[in-house]
Amino acid sequence: MKYFVVPGETRHLDQATRAELRGDFIECSDGITHYEMAGPEGGEIVVFAGSLTTPLFYWDQLVGELHSRGFRTVTFSAYGRGYSDRVQAAYDEALFVRQIADLTQRLDLAEPFHLVGASMGALVAMAFAQQHTDRIATFTLAGPAGLQPAPAFAPLLRHEMLGAFLAKKLGSKMLDRHLSHNVRDPQQSATLTAMVRECYQFEGSIYALTSTIADFPLAGRQDLYRQTGRLPFPKMLLWGDEDDVTPITSFDEVSALFMPTQSHIVSPCGHMVPYEEPAQMSLLFTAFVEAAKKESSR
Repeated sequence: MKYFVVPGETRHLDQATRAELRGDFIECSDGITHYEMAGPEGGEIVVFAGSLTTPLFYWDQLVGELHSRGFRTVTFSAYGRGYSDRVQAAYDEALFVRQIADLTQRLDLAEPFHLVGASMGALVAMAFAQQHTDRIATFTLAGPAGLQPAPAFAPLLRHEMLGAFLAKKLGSKMLDRHLSHNVRDPQQSATLTAMVRECYQFEGSIYALTSTIADFPLAGRQDLYRQTGRLPFPKMLLWGDEDDVTPITSFDEVSALFMPTQSHIVSPCGHMVPYEEPAQMSLLFTAFVEAAKKESSR
């Protein structure tokens, strides 16, 4: 899809604007990545791969909980999200996997780290795990995508002229529709929408979103789950019982393919367990890591 800017994208990401924005920035092979590394020095490191639309702020409450439990965290905004570059490229799986690989290498994360992926980020995390298995201590998925049908209009977006036309006309509406049913609580939903929408003021944001829908394989990922299930690190699966985006009806299929060491249905909760139930996820994650360490020391 050819790069475009839509009305409402009134700001431009550059060195001057980033100087006034929250977070840190690092040059990766495809562009600048917006990230934050925080928490106790010397703590075990947890890296988070986010969803289709969310910036790194999405993880704030969860990482706060984990910092109090001694973990050190790395959150980042995927390309086209948050304050990361709106790269003019195919927003495919390889781009996002490369971003995690670049970031974790440039931050010199020498020891294996815990990797957490939510929604689309679960697919990115699994693809990363295929290539970098030895870098992962434990692996957690929350509300993972990949088994629901792809958006019906995704093939149309792959046509250069028609795709750009549809994306310009419908991209903002698609974003609002997606955000409207991510979480159960109306106040949390409003906060999430404001968080995401603030970052969509920057040029190229709707281009990045619609390019991802066009180029990223969001459906039919059973083989990816199956291959990840065979990898040797401990795995945990978390899912909200009222998830309307990646419905809980896929829980049994994912469990059979992914073969998690632990699995938990969080109730009551919508699509975003890390955002909606950060304290509960922190408890589950800490117990999972402790159990994995005990098992490995046997």
